[in-house]
Order: sequence, then C-alpha cells, then structure tokens
Amino acid sequence: MTANETLITYYGDDLTGSTDALEALSSRGVSTVLFTAIPDDAQLARFADCRAFGLAGTSRSESPAWMQENLTPALTWLRERRAGVCHYKTCSTFDSAPGTGSIGCALEIGRDLFDQACVPIVVGVPQMKRYTAFGHLFAAYRGDVYRIDRHPVMSRHPVTPMREADLRRHLAEQTTLDIGLVDLASLTGDDIDRRIDNWQRQYQALLYDVIDEATQTSVGHQLWRTRQAGGSYVVGSSGVEYALLTEWRRQGLIGPAPTFSNPGAVERIAVVSGSCSETTASQIRWAQGNGFQTIAIDAARLADPTSGETARSEALQHGLTALRAGKSVILHTALGPEAADPALNTEQARHGIGRRLGEILRELVIAERLTRVVVAGGDTSSHALQQLGIHALTTRLPLPETPGSPLCTAYSVDMRFDGLEIAFKGGQIGSDSYFATIRDGGIQR
Repeated sequence: MTANETLITYYGDDLTGSTDALEALSSRGVSTVLFTAIPDDAQLARFADCRAFGLAGTSRSESPAWMQENLTPALTWLRERRAGVCHYKTCSTFDSAPGTGSIGCALEIGRDLFDQACVPIVVGVPQMKRYTAFGHLFAAYRGDVYRIDRHPVMSRHPVTPMREADLRRHLAEQTTLDIGLVDLASLTGDDIDRRIDNWQRQYQALLYDVIDEATQTSVGHQLWRTRQAGGSYVVGSSGVEYALLTEWRRQGLIGPAPTFSNPGAVERIAVVSGSCSETTASQIRWAQGNGFQTIAIDAARLADPTSGETARSEALQHGLTALRAGKSVILHTALGPEAADPALNTEQARHGIGRRLGEILRELVIAERLTRVVVAGGDTSSHALQQLGIHALTTRLPLPETPGSPLCTAYSVDMRFDGLEIAFKGGQIGSDSYFATIRDGGIQR
C-alpha cells in the first residue's frame, strides 16, 4: 500500500458514533471526511485527497428489514473505495437488540457482501474507558468501571438496554453465526499468529479482547495482517480505528498527528437534545447553573403527528427569545432515563422527535445566524442532521479530554449551513461542562 491510498472506510450506525471515528482518524494523521449520504461525483471530488471515508447512518435505531434494504448499498459503495478495511462502526457500549439496531444483522450482511469467511469484532477502546476482557464488556461512568449489564446508564437504556455483558451471548440473540474469542491470555502468546489463522478457519466471526494499549496494539497488528485482498469487513467501536492507527504508524503508512487551530469562543450556541442519558442530564443541569437557558419540550407532544407542529413552533419561539436575550440555549426532551416515556420507544416516535428537533435547530441557525451548534443523542443526531442540508463533515477541533464528540465543520450547498461548526454528542460522552467547552472553543471548565 502506498502513502496516498485509502486506508479505511466506515459506516457509522448513528451520527455521534460516526464523528467518533472521524475524530480518532483525523486527529492522528489520517485525512478523513464523513458523508451524510452516498456522495455524488462533485461532492466526492472535493475530498479526493482523503485517506478515509465514512458514511453516517441510522441503523442503530432501525429494524433488520430496514438494514437489509439500506445497509447493502451503503456498504457496497464503501467496498468500491477498495480500502484495506471497511468498518461497520457500532457504539462502544455495543447496545443493540434483535429488532432494533441489530449488530448481528449488520455482521451477516457485511460478511456476505465481502464474501468473507471470518469477520473480526473489536469493541474495547481504552481511550474512551471501554474494555473487553474474556469476552465481557466493561464501561466507565463517573470515575468507576462497571460491567455493562450493571452499568448505571446502559443497563437501563430506554430502547436497547444491555442485560448481558458477555458479547458473544449478546450477539447470539441477533445472529446464528459461530463467534470465537481471542482473549487476553491468547494475545500475549508467542504463537498468536498461528492460533488466529486457525480460529479464522474455524469461526465465522472472531471477537478480540482489548483492555489496554498493549492489547490494542496487538489487535491492530492482527487486523491489518489478516485483511483480505480488496479489503476486509470489520465490526466494532472506534477501537478498530485506534488499534489500526498504531499499526499504520509502525509501518510508516501515516505521518505525525496534525495540529488544529483553536476556533475561539462564540457568544451564543444552540443545543437540541433528544438524549435520555443521565450523562446528558448532568450536562444540561450544569449548563443551566452556568448561564445557559434550558427549555424542556414535551417529547410526547413533539412526537405526535397531531400536536407535533404546535410543540415545535412553541419550542422554537422559546429558543429565539433566549438567544435574542444573549443567552446560549438548550432545548431538551428528557432529563435522564427516568424521564423517558416507554410509549415513545417506537421507530415512528424516535424519528419524529429527531426530525422536529432538527427543524428547530435549522430555524434557530437561520434566524439568529448562529455559527456553532450542538445536537445531543445518537438517534437524535442522525435524524436531526437531515434537516440541515449538510452533506459532509470534517474535524474542526478534537476534544482529547472527552474523545468521541469533536467540533466539526459542515459542508452544504446551502450557504447558511456551509461552514457551520457543529458537534454531535453521544449520550455517554463528555464532562459536565461539555456544552460550555464547545461554546468556548475547546476550553475546559
């Protein structure tokens, strides 16, 4: 592989996960663009020098039937880039269910499309305090590490609660593929190459443990060593990117990490949030106590086809009033999992909430000529973005202290949104002061 060939392509199962991979790659020396849909020739040509291409999807909140219809053309386009690896990017908490965001379904679709005997699975990403040990997933929350089925947030996710930490058992509810495990003990063995080659002939998918820098480095070597001609399909979190980056640097395929200029502070930002995470709730409460105007929106009214337009208009007016008073504003539909309405856990309701939050944000940007905004919530972000006419994103400013939700630059044929600085925040991502950090141009409080 030469120094200008495409290294990796990826499909993100939601928007916040897609920008997570974007940040990991671009901040470490791999020029990357994230498209919001399959680009046309002109859009692609603008980023011809990039070595990584992403597609931001919505499969995390979709049904297997939707995935069968929509994931195949997306992965086909990515395969045509002929990168060394094509990555189906999942959330690092791996939350999914047989009927919603089925990772097992995505595993099967990609395996067939790439005609690949064995698909690697990498979920652990120490940079985000996510760890896999002997096939079990662990994740941090407020300084403590929990097994994912005992995690204070993810065990109670309103749509896809994680009730099983053993990822092979978790996936067994979503696929009949036989999944092997490369555990921590195996990764340190002298004969690891031979053992992995044997396991790849034995299993249809292979889960790799990752718990620290050493195991991540070993996994990156194996992913690159075992890739097939024309590119291999890999499933997992941004742990895939972090593992491969070390191997690419070792082989001299990428140069040093770039520097990013500070974008500076702005006077006002607007945030829309459909997140039900306690992490996001803490961030909203912190912002409220530190000068932000917070506006609660009745999620049931917003989702309802009859009352949704009225709820949207009312929230928009409240948002405009706050911005015109010189305040940054957060419009939110929930404060933590307790506020989530189980009746809204339908595809129609989730999509409707995300779409209308996107419409509110669109009107706020236009009316107040905002230059920086935030969307919080993985499902929300994917559907809200569609209302902004944005076709591509690049990294404007990585946030090393809270990786996973960088400030991005938007590209659009609509000049009101071309160049907009926008961050998409996953539910579990960020410190309490995240929204102020974005407003202030990356300055931690």
